[in-house]
Amino acid sequence: MLVSLVLLSLGALAAVLAPRLVSRADWSEREPIVALWVWQCVVGAVLLSFALSMTFSAASAWQLVEGQVFAPAPSAVVDAYALGTEEPWAAVLAVVLACGGLWTLAMLTREVLGARAGRRRRRAELLVRAPLMPGEATSGNRLVVLEGARPDAWWLPGSAPQLVITTAALRRLKGRQLDAVLAHEQGHARARHDWLLHCSAALANGFPQIPVFAAFRDEMHRLVELAADDVASKQFGRLTIALALVELNADRGVFGPCPTPGAQLPERVHRLLSAAPRLTAGRRLRLTAAAALVPVVPLLVAFVPALSALG
Repeated sequence: MLVSLVLLSLGALAAVLAPRLVSRADWSEREPIVALWVWQCVVGAVLLSFALSMTFSAASAWQLVEGQVFAPAPSAVVDAYALGTEEPWAAVLAVVLACGGLWTLAMLTREVLGARAGRRRRRAELLVRAPLMPGEATSGNRLVVLEGARPDAWWLPGSAPQLVITTAALRRLKGRQLDAVLAHEQGHARARHDWLLHCSAALANGFPQIPVFAAFRDEMHRLVELAADDVASKQFGRLTIALALVELNADRGVFGPCPTPGAQLPERVHRLLSAAPRLTAGRRLRLTAAAALVPVVPLLVAFVPALSALG
């Protein structure tokens, strides 16, 4: 069936070209929240294209599926899709795409279960290092202070996110820098960035040969940090959060002529200090709306025969 092949080609084309097109955007660092939305819409469009292609292939291969998918449709619509022609590739394509969908679900399940196990282990370790006081609740948002010689601050995601900071960080951060760091971590918690990281990791690990999924994972790790930086800078200023990042990471080898591989701190600090102007509200709205229309494209392709038949 032609519609199934078009949808498959559309998804494959988007999976190959989307990373190149989105990475060329010169506004992503200035508007990381918009960039996060764009990436989610692009990946959603790719997955939707493959899902619709699987549906139409299965409907073309098996009458039982056709009856379920097109049960409420008039006969003119069914005829427009040329179902029941029994192309030999339809069943094979449907099975391959269905296996891909099941593999995606399996990877996501493994990622979520692994993350939950890791959180339980870290929370147990945290309770050993910072036990609850008598009468203190075990749930709810808590700021946990740990004795430690290394300045650090992080958050534990979950139903009750916890902010953790070491005593070395308390000694090193000055003025409102501590508040800026806590605002950064709270920005992660409120936006539930952990879910974006889990979903992107599951897709990239499950399909390492598909460029859009690998780029999605890498960009999520970068953009969630930039978005949290912006949350903190809106409350306490760019200079404050930039200085706090420097103080927390000065002894880790991420600054200097030979930074550690993969270190993003210098770029984040430079971005905060350069203070590039944000996009106008109108352009942000246009980018958001345009991204929201990307998943609509495979839907339009899927419904073109039906609309033509009814028209």
